[in-house]
Amino acid sequence: MELREKLEILADAAKYDASCASSGTEKRDSRDGGLGSTEGMGICHAYAPDGRCISLLKVLLTNACVFDCAYCINRASSNVRRARFSVREIVELTLDFYRRNYIEGLFLSSGIIRSPDYTMEQLVRVARELRTTHGFKGYIHLKTIPDADPALLAEAGLYADRLSINVELPDPGSLKALAPEKDAGGIRLAMAGLRTRIDEAKAARAESAVTRVAMAGGRRAPAPRFAPAGQSTQMIVGADASTDATILDVSANLYGSYRLKRVYFSAYSPIPDAAAALPPAAPPLVREHRLYQADWLLRFYGFTAGEVIAGGEGGMLDLEVDPKLAWALKHRAVFPVDVNRADREMLLRVPGLGAKTVDRIVAARRVRSFRMADLARLRVSLRKVAPFVTALDHHPRGGLLDRADLRALVVPRDGLAERASILPAGLVARPVQLPLFAHV
Repeated sequence: MELREKLEILADAAKYDASCASSGTEKRDSRDGGLGSTEGMGICHAYAPDGRCISLLKVLLTNACVFDCAYCINRASSNVRRARFSVREIVELTLDFYRRNYIEGLFLSSGIIRSPDYTMEQLVRVARELRTTHGFKGYIHLKTIPDADPALLAEAGLYADRLSINVELPDPGSLKALAPEKDAGGIRLAMAGLRTRIDEAKAARAESAVTRVAMAGGRRAPAPRFAPAGQSTQMIVGADASTDATILDVSANLYGSYRLKRVYFSAYSPIPDAAAALPPAAPPLVREHRLYQADWLLRFYGFTAGEVIAGGEGGMLDLEVDPKLAWALKHRAVFPVDVNRADREMLLRVPGLGAKTVDRIVAARRVRSFRMADLARLRVSLRKVAPFVTALDHHPRGGLLDRADLRALVVPRDGLAERASILPAGLVARPVQLPLFAHV
């Protein structure tokens, strides 16, 4: 099979894995030798129309697999074209694409060939050859095999910027039913092992830095790096009956127990000849979108999983509005919030105020009092924020927070002008583009 055919098959087969972000690693460049960089123009971030990141060379080593996971297009019983790269082919593709400025890093996963140990060994060989033979300093993300020998996972962390192990499904019972070769306990155990090694490496590097300072310029080699961008995982949404509440509870546990950098969500895509246990249709893509917004609230806005899910009904997020607005509409008693006096934690709960905007407000109000026009200059959606805040020249009109139609007033319909009925007098509405995360 020609190399181009292999690339078409294996790049397409990798599109279902969403966990390919390329941020959070240490700064490296090739000014002192080698090839590649993780800073400056560095890692580009491109996105497909469905929101999946395609910024790296994102491929599988092979789409052949001895496992028969019911939800996977590459399962052993699936009737798809199979292909396999050699280690040399992946290395040369990465270097050639980098030199042509097509990519800035590599995201490499694989089906299980022969055994977990053999597959993991092949993935490690790719990363090791790029780093040690070719001096590649760009970004490398390896998808690891939880059943592989811990020594192989340990070696992978020496060469990769980020490692990831997919938990696949939030419910261990569903995983056992749909992917009998995979073990939820084994996946968690592998995650725990990676967390321990990442923590140990960070502690060793911190101690090494202190020692170098104490030696007043003495030459001492820094401690070995180990997956400096941490570890991540992915859950499939809609392949089983798990609710959003279950998914967010699992996510919160993963962040707390294993210090994951990211939990990614991937909406289930129906596959040919699917098992009867799988749903016949994909979940609405907006569900995946709302889960990402909820994940943002968990990580950057001080919300708990229980608070986020309280904005919806029956353990599911509200698909019509973002999770923070849904929470605010059900907790109107805590509003309005004074933008000139409220603490940062409370401002973060105001719909329409993103974390960066809140930080700017807190810094600026030390020298002046905020008016609604000042919020408009910060690119805040006044239609969304006006019912929930007070400012020097604004207080929500009498009874606004108690109105039965408040939801209709603040829910975005077409992404255009703020509604005059909830704006302070004198402010002119302007077209606004609703963002993905900046003003949740």
